[in-house]
Amino acid sequence: MTTPRQVINTYLVITALYTLATSMIWGINTLFLMEAGLDIFQVMVVNAAFTVGMVAFEVPTGVVADTLGRKVSFVLCVIVLFFSTLLYVAAARYQWGIWAFAGISFALGLGFTFQTGAVEAWLVDALDHTGFDGTRERVFARGQTAFSASMLVGTVAGGFLGQVNLALPYLVRAMILIPTLFVILLFMRDLGFEPRPLKAGTFGEETRRIFYEGVSYGWRHPVIRFCVIASFVEGLFFIFGWYSWQRYFLDLLARELIWVAGLVSALFSLSSILGNSLVSRAMQAFHAKSPARLLAWGSLVQAAAVAAAGLLGALAPERSRGPVLFACAVVLYLSFGVVLGVVKPIRQGFINRHIASGKRATVLSVDALFLDLGGVLGQTGLGYLSRSVSIAGAWILGGAFLFAGYPLYRTAEKVEDEGKRLTRGDSDPG
Repeated sequence: MTTPRQVINTYLVITALYTLATSMIWGINTLFLMEAGLDIFQVMVVNAAFTVGMVAFEVPTGVVADTLGRKVSFVLCVIVLFFSTLLYVAAARYQWGIWAFAGISFALGLGFTFQTGAVEAWLVDALDHTGFDGTRERVFARGQTAFSASMLVGTVAGGFLGQVNLALPYLVRAMILIPTLFVILLFMRDLGFEPRPLKAGTFGEETRRIFYEGVSYGWRHPVIRFCVIASFVEGLFFIFGWYSWQRYFLDLLARELIWVAGLVSALFSLSSILGNSLVSRAMQAFHAKSPARLLAWGSLVQAAAVAAAGLLGALAPERSRGPVLFACAVVLYLSFGVVLGVVKPIRQGFINRHIASGKRATVLSVDALFLDLGGVLGQTGLGYLSRSVSIAGAWILGGAFLFAGYPLYRTAEKVEDEGKRLTRGDSDPG
């Protein structure tokens, strides 16, 4: 009989392997594309194509996870990522151009959507099935620690490999995906969820039905609605910020040291691990309040850190660029990472406790869909601003977007409190 510990250990192992593989390119992807002949706006267009792919496939792949099973969905994710990653290298090697990169990025988006929502839904259902009596937030925090630790190793290794040849991290990613696939096949089992057949003739109807149910349930649910809108707002900067800091920080350093990009990625992982370690303390500090209160304050801190990092580049004179300015920007970005490490597992636990099991993967996919929609707009809009004005200016505007998360999460808190009062039959607002 499978125990909760076995489920958690499987979750941590597949999270670590999958993240190690995918993160090999995270610190150098923008530099790789620019070496292949793209400018910063074209890089963001290519990355936006990836996000468009995620938008297009979030719900259809959610259908796969909610019918054929979470394991099948994750297996398809790894297979698509393997071949798409190799095609990325071929596109650079043979100079296929921006539209080839965009097409391959679109396919990569398909790959990642097979994973989004599926693994998280698998974990929650399996924990419930095996009688887990702990707090999910702590399990998610452990998963985030595994994610961050693997990201640390992957981005550092990718940075040093990229210093030799920017194509090497992509090839190593493909190699690591092979053992990842075998671990998923051997140890991941759908527990607490009954797979059902999915016929090609009914796939369209199933997609429309689940999309309608997911959007309706997510949008009509008074708490989830504001979390989903907050995902859209966060997406306006999060994806753009991750792909633009590589070029921005090296410009602030005024030296073309690719391994430094890998080092900053590793430090960001450490900052996330630090944030994960503070989850329990943060929950205790806000024990009398809704987790949404903590998410709201986290939005404010993240917004301030991003805007301040942008102001450094916008206000500092050209001659001041160097290690000091670079270090200040990195510290601000790492502060953003610490807060992200705290709020992400808390947000996962918060939104999951408002979702019924049968709709879990689909609603989580809808939440990711709104994040992706924000990412498409953010990458194209802020990417164009980066080319026409400056990356620093785009970061300032991105920070302004993040401030909107505060009123959204505070509203979610008020709605949840009102629901609790109604459940208790307490008509006195005080």
